[in-house]
Amino acid sequence: MKIEELDDSTKSIVESKTSSDKERRLIEVRVDAKRALVGAGARILFYPTLLYNVFRNKIQAEFRWWDQIDQFLLLGAVPFPKDVPRLKQLGVGGVITLNEPYETLVPTSLYYAHGIDHLEIPTRDYLFAPSFVDINRAVNFIHRNASIGQTTYVHCKAGRGRSTTIVLCYLVEYKHMSPAAALEYVRSRRPRVLLAPSQWKAVQEYQQQHMASKAISVSGDAVLITKADLEGYDSPCTDDSCKELTVVPRMMRRRPMMARLSCLFSSLKVSGNYGPVMRQLTEARAC
Repeated sequence: MKIEELDDSTKSIVESKTSSDKERRLIEVRVDAKRALVGAGARILFYPTLLYNVFRNKIQAEFRWWDQIDQFLLLGAVPFPKDVPRLKQLGVGGVITLNEPYETLVPTSLYYAHGIDHLEIPTRDYLFAPSFVDINRAVNFIHRNASIGQTTYVHCKAGRGRSTTIVLCYLVEYKHMSPAAALEYVRSRRPRVLLAPSQWKAVQEYQQQHMASKAISVSGDAVLITKADLEGYDSPCTDDSCKELTVVPRMMRRRPMMARLSCLFSSLKVSGNYGPVMRQLTEARAC
């Protein structure tokens, strides 16, 4: 066995890593404690707030249980079993439930009995948002139903935060809206929507991921810039046309040698004389 003494730099790295691990564990403990505390409060408040929403729905016409956001998209509160046949009549072919099990009032089997697909994404109420993976699942679920002419009902407990997060991400992805424009539009359809900071952050991060994926997507053509483009030409250039870049097929990138040979032979043929080879090669570089 060989024992080596750690030098100062190695000790510093080890101490930094240990400190970082401790901080990460402390953050995880705080998050878990926060989730537990919010979860306990959400359980206590579930039925009182649900009854409050039912009462307002009965006495205020504008306090609707659900609202139509798009041709094939409904956003609303947690449905009761008696609502399932009504949803089917409205053309609903899929339901996305963001409630935790204790706040889910309709079993999946009842949806299936009415020919309605059911996607469950349990998400803690008030301060939490669905994960990026779950948002993707939900957005694709809505799009798949819309592509076959079926409506999707997205709901949480009150149809304000968790479900709105999913709807906004769908509008960003498939309706090409910015997060702010999507929120303004949804509020025009359902005024009482209200996102927690973490939920709004999730929408913004989803939009950033969406833009990043579009930026790295491979296009059918490519812009080819040669060394001659950077060095310039021997002949003077007085107009702006000389500064334009040309879009060339991707084939030029796959076979650069063949492209250069083709350009060289063209230059030799067009020149009509056989001057010094170096002169012709210099001219061919501009191709």
